[in-house]
Amino acid sequence: MLLPDTLDGRLLLAIPKKGRLYDKCLTILAGADIQFRRHHRLDVSLSTNLPIALVFLPAADIPSFVGKGNVDLGITGHDVILESQMQDLVTENLRLGFGKCALQVQVPENGPIKSIEDLAGKRVVTSFEVLAAKYFNELDDKLGLQGDKKTQIEYVGGSVEAACALGLADGIVDLVESGETMRAAGLHAIDTVLKTEAVLISSTTPKHPDLEPVIKLVNSRIAGFIAASEYTIVQYNIPRARLSAATEITPGRRAPTISPIEGEGWVAVSSMVPKKDVATVMDKLVTVGAEDVLVIKLDNCRV
Repeated sequence: MLLPDTLDGRLLLAIPKKGRLYDKCLTILAGADIQFRRHHRLDVSLSTNLPIALVFLPAADIPSFVGKGNVDLGITGHDVILESQMQDLVTENLRLGFGKCALQVQVPENGPIKSIEDLAGKRVVTSFEVLAAKYFNELDDKLGLQGDKKTQIEYVGGSVEAACALGLADGIVDLVESGETMRAAGLHAIDTVLKTEAVLISSTTPKHPDLEPVIKLVNSRIAGFIAASEYTIVQYNIPRARLSAATEITPGRRAPTISPIEGEGWVAVSSMVPKKDVATVMDKLVTVGAEDVLVIKLDNCRV
């Protein structure tokens, strides 16, 4: 482990040390050109090209280290921030577009419980004790359940999906990504507590004002890489008389770039388009009279 004085003057950036967010975080760091070499079994690594120290922590602990400790930035899940009750102490700077899943209430598919009202007052097992308790307390109050009649929330750290089959619960609250684990356990979702994804967070109260330029740099680089992974550039030529219809199809992330070209009455347009929509956008452009429609891949950008 590095000595504390080794970290002096460096921005501390917390990264999940394992789990569903780890590999994507490494891709983000590479895209932001934050270079480092993590030695085997060490959870702190110094960047070789920026004044940054990477700290590898459990994702569930990162909001607390950022909100209460000396860590300046961190990547974790939106759900983890709420579960750790750190939403007042950390700020979500960027939604990162990966790690998307839903925290859902699940019950046996062939069981007697068909709705969330049927589950109220029964046993619920979860590893999201705070969020589940808040959700069911509101439901219990709505249904007028009090005392021993209220929903019983029990915490388990893992294998939540087995709780119903093993007789520990009537329903569970757990994260669902693809739904394969849920279906394999014979469960189905009857309600969604919240939707979540990975976020870049900082402390609501900055701890190291002298590191603000580095914080802004990291935010800008990551935002640019995320935008480049979600957008592509579409360029085309269009008669000026049809420009209005074309820009409705390609409004851009903020606005399209429009330039005059040789040829009376024609303009060239360049616009950022979501990658998932690019084929449909090109078809629509041709329909309104665009020509020479080109798609240019983005490797990185600043937005």
